[in-house]
Amino acid sequence: MSQPPTGGIHHIELWVPDIDRAAAEWGWLLTELGYKPFQEWSGGRSWRLGSTYIVVEQSPDMLGEPHDRRRPGLNHLAFHAGGPDRVDALTEAALDHGWALMFADEHPHAGGPQTYAAYLSNTDGYEVELTAGTP
Repeated sequence: MSQPPTGGIHHIELWVPDIDRAAAEWGWLLTELGYKPFQEWSGGRSWRLGSTYIVVEQSPDMLGEPHDRRRPGLNHLAFHAGGPDRVDALTEAALDHGWALMFADEHPHAGGPQTYAAYLSNTDGYEVELTAGTP
C-alpha cells in the first residue's frame, strides 16, 4: 500500500448525542458515497474510503450542548458526490434517511451560480455539502 499524501485527512471524528441515529444517518450517506464499514464498538462506528475514515461516536466525555454549525468549530463537511445527476439522486434519497435539504430556494446553486451542490442537515444539526463541482 502506498503512503498517503502528507497533509491528507487521516480521519474525522464527530461526537454525536445518539449513536444509533447517527449510525443510520451517517452510515447511509457514507455508504452511498463509497465508504465501507470499518470499525464498530458500543459507542461508535466508522466508515473508510481509501486511507481516510470517518467516525461517529457517542462519547461519555461529551458535554450536553447540541452541535450548532453556526458556532465556532465545524460548520460542514463537503464531499465530492459525482455529477449533477448523482447529486440530485442522493438529495432525493437523503430525505428518507434523516437528512433535510437546506437553502431549498437556491438549490442546487446555493453556493453560487458556478456551483452545483446540495446542502443537507441531519437530525443532530450536522451539515454536509454534496458537490458536483471541482475544488
